[in-house]
Amino acid sequence: QVQLVESGGGLVQAGGSLRLSCVASGITFRNYAMGWFRQAPGNDREFVAAISWGGGSTNYADSVKGRFTISRDNAKNTVYLRMNSLKPEDTAVYYCAGELTLGTPSEYTYWGQGTQVTVSS
Repeated sequence: QVQLVESGGGLVQAGGSLRLSCVASGITFRNYAMGWFRQAPGNDREFVAAISWGGGSTNYADSVKGRFTISRDNAKNTVYLRMNSLKPEDTAVYYCAGELTLGTPSEYTYWGQGTQVTVSS
């Protein structure tokens, strides 16, 4: 059974930082591209960041470039999202996702349950 479990969300003041983690089980993690998405109330889910299977390729939404960093540790089956200079508009439920591919996913098969990030002004 595939599981993606996020953690690390919480309440933080604007300008602060958080690091989200997503631990995967039930998959050969090193063969999966991983992504982070978010969904704010009343909004559609949106792409935040993605990382290739080996970590050599990353990409980001324009809204988070220069503030967020995605990384992975294949030995720990974990993908991270470091979020700096947080803004109130970053408030959302953050989800990690995984897709079995050595390329760039157009969609993701596996999703976590989400972790809430709230940024106060």
